[in-house]
Amino acid sequence: MPLRQAGPPRWTRSGRAAAPPRLRRRWRPPRPPGDRPARRTGLREAVLPSLARTGTFVLVAALGWLLAENRDWVGTYRSDTYLTVAGTLLAVGLYASTYGIDLGAARRNVRLVVLAISGGVVVKAALISAVMYLAFREPAYLVLGVAVAQIDPVSFAAARLQSRMSAQAKTILSAWASFDDPITVLLTVYAAAWVWPLVPADPAAATAPPHTGLESFGLSLAQNLALAGVAALVWWGTERLRRWVPGRLVTALQIVALAGLAAVAVWQFLMLALAVAGLFYRPPLGDVLDRLTQGAFLAASFALGLVLVGGISPLAGVVLGLAAVGAHVVVALVIGWRLPRSDRVDVLLGQQNGITAIILALVLERQFVGTVAAVAPAILTINVLHALGNGLRETYRRPVPAVDLPAPPLNPRRG
Repeated sequence: MPLRQAGPPRWTRSGRAAAPPRLRRRWRPPRPPGDRPARRTGLREAVLPSLARTGTFVLVAALGWLLAENRDWVGTYRSDTYLTVAGTLLAVGLYASTYGIDLGAARRNVRLVVLAISGGVVVKAALISAVMYLAFREPAYLVLGVAVAQIDPVSFAAARLQSRMSAQAKTILSAWASFDDPITVLLTVYAAAWVWPLVPADPAAATAPPHTGLESFGLSLAQNLALAGVAALVWWGTERLRRWVPGRLVTALQIVALAGLAAVAVWQFLMLALAVAGLFYRPPLGDVLDRLTQGAFLAASFALGLVLVGGISPLAGVVLGLAAVGAHVVVALVIGWRLPRSDRVDVLLGQQNGITAIILALVLERQFVGTVAAVAPAILTINVLHALGNGLRETYRRPVPAVDLPAPPLNPRRG
């Protein structure tokens, strides 16, 4: 039935024009539930997941601090066992970060990945270190910017499940978080070797890990590449065995070989090789690697508490955390200036720290005593700001407008 058209205005007894008759709306089918606007997330619902992980970090670190305080354990970072444990935890975190990289998504975002690796780590670390040096005038604080410059991939993987950001923003932050960890480790070695001669001799400091001097930097890079090449040969050879050997036996052999490669990497501190191997050496570990990473996070937090018995630098930690968040905003503005406004805001709020920052602080503590005292409150500051910022973002995120379905065609029998 055609819609009734409005005729000439009708006049009432008072001399005023009457309101035109209301047009009849065309029938539309009900909208499916999946096309309705998304419900706004409450602030508490959006903030609690991130704060829960931060609370776990604080609780486990406090348990380590209480144990060290009761046992009077001072200077645990000077032992060789401490370096071995820290190197093992770092190896687990690095391999897990590159193992989870979506190579297809990385190829589709090559330009952003390259910018994130170069600017996202190097520029951020330089900005943070500059702020720390200008604020405290201590050369040892120059290495602190490296420890907190990266985005933790495990923390981001947990946070993205509760976020309603677009697929493009998730891909960018996921690639950024996964690729910047190995670059951060390499930069840590270089920064430690550069800052070490500037720091006054400290009797409480221990010897540096192997291959952390400028004179052996080239040798370390060659050894990392050699170990990565061995990993590639082992993976290629074991994959060829699947033609004649049962698949389960080949998978078990690959896992045993991976454990051996990790042991060599920890022994010689060749972490870059293990990170590169994670890009192609991928046996079906499944949930085992996830549980191993969570265990490494708890162990690293506990070890951080053992070192914190020597004292905490809250002022330096808060300044370090604010500098890290500010540096990330500056770099993200440059990297994502072509992105839509909604995606740009999500990338700006992406800075958070986790297992990599904790373990790098543990490794640097041997050379630069006081690193953990400043990095621990900085991690707390960064993660609290991340939780609050993204919680507000999810709460006031503009719902995606639903698209109305087209009206059905008129029945020709009814005209």
